[in-house]
Amino acid sequence: MSDLRSVVLAGGGTGGHIEPMLALADALRRRGGADLRITCLGTARGMETRLVPARGYDLRLIPPVPLPRTPTPDLLRVPGRVRRSVSETRALLDELEADVVVGFGGYVALPAYLAARRSKVPIVVHEQNALPGLANRIGARIAARVAVTAPGTPLHRGEHVGMPLRRSISALDRAAVRAEARAEFGLDTDRPTLLVFGGSQGAATLNRAAVAAADALTDAGVQVLHARGPKNTGVVVPDRPAGRAPYVVVDYLERMDLAYAAADLALCRSGAVTVAELSAVGLPAAFVPLPIGNGEQRRNALPVIEAGGGLLVEDAALDAEWITGNLLPLLTDPQALAGLARHAAAAGVPDADERLADIVCEVASGEHRENDG
Repeated sequence: MSDLRSVVLAGGGTGGHIEPMLALADALRRRGGADLRITCLGTARGMETRLVPARGYDLRLIPPVPLPRTPTPDLLRVPGRVRRSVSETRALLDELEADVVVGFGGYVALPAYLAARRSKVPIVVHEQNALPGLANRIGARIAARVAVTAPGTPLHRGEHVGMPLRRSISALDRAAVRAEARAEFGLDTDRPTLLVFGGSQGAATLNRAAVAAADALTDAGVQVLHARGPKNTGVVVPDRPAGRAPYVVVDYLERMDLAYAAADLALCRSGAVTVAELSAVGLPAAFVPLPIGNGEQRRNALPVIEAGGGLLVEDAALDAEWITGNLLPLLTDPQALAGLARHAAAAGVPDADERLADIVCEVASGEHRENDG
């Protein structure tokens, strides 16, 4: 760390960019001590305005550069927006005396990459998804090093590093805190447990299917922890009769570490961070890719599926019958669950934050191969 005094991290917009950025920041802070300056770049409209200061990091705002996916009149305004944002970001890099810029894709990363190139500041790119976005495809061409979450990600000179995760997840010993976690959610200590969640806002398909399967699951002795999303107050399950397995519905899971520790199997979407967290802690899952976009959620889940650590079900195919026909037999078979958990863990990379921190330190000290454009 002797050569690293100021690092700039560009990863605003969505949680998928912000969480790995903050996990890297934590890893660098553990190494660097009080004299290391860590600055995060973001925009005024992103989740970073709340998440970054809450984790104790300096946030500097730059103009976003959204890129239209299809040709529209707005496309004509992009070059001017890029010039303005790059100019402001370059001035910020000079002010901060940045030694290295690390980008995670999205609105913020593209101007950061272009500004760093003009200021001759070395670049490290981290791609979270199995299908890279435009900003990181451009950044990879001018970066000193390129790290990817999933093996086989089609990104120029990508090195498989994994997804940087917060230590409360990556260092989680599920078995050691299982009893505490289940008590926290009002679950029984010894019953098989299904965790259902659809991201911070919930997911209508998962909510409908899980609630419809509630009686079949709890009749078979399987308890459920279901995060419905804070706006989905209509998603309710009546209290189970005494002696029956509980079905606990919450709006939101503040402590994902405890939710993972409580569960034996998850039913969830397959965003990049979710897939990485589940495999890092060895929790098998039935992944339900979001049925919109360019198919990146399906690609995110495939390495875990292929390793034998979970199942894949398309959104249109998920219903109560699928849950009772496919998940219930697993949840009532301890040996099958244990095998899935072992395979899920084998696909995980719990030390990706440290691996990426190694790369950043090497780049800052000049120990990187020259980029071949």
